Amino acid sequence: MDIISATLQSYLEKLSTPESALLQKINRETHLQVLMPRMLSGHYQGMALSLLSKLLKPQCILEIGTFTGYATLCLAEGLTADGELHTVDCNLELEDRVRGYFNESDWAKQIFYHLAKADEFLSGWTKPIDLVFIDADKKNNALYYDLIFDFVKPGGIILIDNVLWSGKVLNQDKLDKDTSGIVALNEKIAADNRVEPLLLPIRDGLWVIRKK
Repeated sequence: MDIISATLQSYLEKLSTPESALLQKINRETHLQVLMPRMLSGHYQGMALSLLSKLLKPQCILEIGTFTGYATLCLAEGLTADGELHTVDCNLELEDRVRGYFNESDWAKQIFYHLAKADEFLSGWTKPIDLVFIDADKKNNALYYDLIFDFVKPGGIILIDNVLWSGKVLNQDKLDKDTSGIVALNEKIAADNRVEPLLLPIRDGLWVIRKK
């Protein structure tokens, strides 16, 4: 199920802030050269991530799931001058490509790219966080949410991608295992009185969660 039609998507992108030359390059090369390019955040969602980051002006951003680095660079646009963005992924095959993109960007010295399993990496996390973007293996989203929650500052933002799962969350009478996990996560967040959550129908569904 397409939440937004291709025609409306094109209209939204046309009227939004244009992609930078580097983001256009990552978008194009990911679709031409990388498996499962649909995992890329893309122009419209990328601009949403960028704007949220710029509004928050984060000192520390944590991204769980790097893929080819498109969303990473969108989030980095809001960093303070001395801020840091830590992004973790376990796909070794993309390392050279992703490091190359980061080195081409204005935030090369502020982005720390960690190659590790997310749960193991987060087990050793100690820094206060202003902004988190969870966009990795969906079955572990609830685990990642729990692992990072206490490190998020009051007023900080947690973003979680793919939470409408192509509309499958609406099929309550025939949920597969992956969809059941996403439905459980959505209900967990909606009932969490420690946060102010807003689920946006951007791309495949994006949680914007403010910690009280």
